[in-house]
Amino acid sequence: MVWAGAVVVLVTFAALLKRYETRMVLLVSGALMAALSGNLTAALDAFGKAMVNDGLVPVICTVMGFAFVMKHTQCDVHLFHWLTGFLKSGRKLLIPGTVLVTFAINAALPSAAGCAAAVGAILIPLLTSAGIHPAIAGSAVLAGTWGSSLNPGNIHNPLIAKMAGVSVGSVIAGHTVAALAGVAAAALALAAVAACRREHKDYEGPVAAADDAAEFKVEAAKAVVPVVPLALLVVGGFSRQFPFVPAVSVPQAMLLGAVLGLLASRGRPDDISQQFFSGMGDAYARVIGMIIAAAVFNEGMRLIGLTEALVGAMKQSQAAAGLAATLGPFAVAVLSGSGDAATLAFNGTVTPYAAQAGFSIPQLGSQAFLAGALGRSMSPVAGAAMVCAALAGVHPIEIAKRNAPGMALAAILTMLILL
Repeated sequence: MVWAGAVVVLVTFAALLKRYETRMVLLVSGALMAALSGNLTAALDAFGKAMVNDGLVPVICTVMGFAFVMKHTQCDVHLFHWLTGFLKSGRKLLIPGTVLVTFAINAALPSAAGCAAAVGAILIPLLTSAGIHPAIAGSAVLAGTWGSSLNPGNIHNPLIAKMAGVSVGSVIAGHTVAALAGVAAAALALAAVAACRREHKDYEGPVAAADDAAEFKVEAAKAVVPVVPLALLVVGGFSRQFPFVPAVSVPQAMLLGAVLGLLASRGRPDDISQQFFSGMGDAYARVIGMIIAAAVFNEGMRLIGLTEALVGAMKQSQAAAGLAATLGPFAVAVLSGSGDAATLAFNGTVTPYAAQAGFSIPQLGSQAFLAGALGRSMSPVAGAAMVCAALAGVHPIEIAKRNAPGMALAAILTMLILL
């Protein structure tokens, strides 16, 4: 059954590379593996659970609703022309800058998909407006969605700390340099990929074709609206450290942003309402639909025993623990779209014996954690990748292959620094 599952997964990725419809491919593959395991109903249950995922559905739908409102009110156009001077003088910094900004925001907003939606709704149109290819714009956002490695609330940081008998702060401090070096390497690698593919300039996007900046009269009230929700989310991320700072959820921020778009544009409330809910519907059809299909695919891998076999093979590599802590979580995350399962399995079985391999528990545990996060950031079946692909209007595999060199380089670099 495991070998049958491996064949199905290989065929699945081949179909994605050939650009067959993503949802169809993932649904059929997941259902086939579940059927081969004799438990097709479990895959159907996974479909139903993903439909009402309260951690993703409200976030992604409201973000897309907000994006539709920004396009309708032309607030995104005003923001672009407002930043025209910076875009001209700092164009070379746009791609790596987007990676670093997303990474920093993800440290405050731990959800990769939620961060991708909130940041991508603003930065992806901005980058394409500056002449950057949509696939690179989406890749730049996805490449920064592992900044939660520096967040104390991330499940892996306290687990590693408890295992080692140290504070969460010391675990984060121990891998901060490696994480920062990794994201810098990933950002520069993506910029190099964009330059080699000639996708770093001259793309004719919808906003880039708008009136020339010299003739366009920028309204500051409209230009500032797209960044308000993001600012609220970043500030709200410090509510635990500063009780006087109100916590703001992504749906709350996006709804407020839509209202501000209405006020700034002095538009018709019924038009804004229609645009917002049209965006929500589009998000469910395109983005949530792919996440649902990916959930069925992941469940099929689990049911047929492939996920367990991959994790088991990783556990057997304790003799080469450092390499296993990097390649194991990284590879499983690329295939499954989740870095958590492999990281938790490795840290639960191999990391407690880190001393036998010459490492400390925080060293080995953090490397497995970072490698899993990096693998997810180049997986075409990860939720964050699908969000970025939908916002950029490209196939998820296009984003994954552009991120692959940077993520692999970052994984190697973090291993060299930590281990």
